[in-house]
Amino acid sequence: MNQITCANIVSTIFYLNSIDDENSRSHLPWRSSDRSNTFAEWTKIQTVAPPDNQGKGDAFSPTDLAATSLACCMMTIMGIAARTHGIDIEGMKAEVLKIMADHPRRIASVEIDLHMPDKSYSPKEKTILDHAAHACPVDRSLHPDLLSVLRIHWKD
Repeated sequence: MNQITCANIVSTIFYLNSIDDENSRSHLPWRSSDRSNTFAEWTKIQTVAPPDNQGKGDAFSPTDLAATSLACCMMTIMGIAARTHGIDIEGMKAEVLKIMADHPRRIASVEIDLHMPDKSYSPKEKTILDHAAHACPVDRSLHPDLLSVLRIHWKD
């Protein structure tokens, strides 16, 4: 019987410099509590405020990461389903558009265009992958006012 075990993730966030400093950054080094992983023990993610909110916009903003996490989660769940059902999705690509709202400032919508590889998928495989994408825990965790749009582009 195959089991998938989720490792707990430990995050430590360092805020460096003030918002007025042109070098203002938040650093999010993180590591898995499971030391048997294959990625580097510490991975650094750098964030800054976007230009429309007093920042330079020369790195990801926290809301960029939230929108990107949604697409990554969908692709991960699709990957699990693809492995389970023997479907080849190598080369799948996502393009993410995040739209902000004011009053209050928040993510209004995330539009994800998933481009599937140039392969022929049966109707059953398409249904499996579509359902997997919509079973993403990040999507299920977002505020109901956030509009999440997924468009899957099949080559055939």
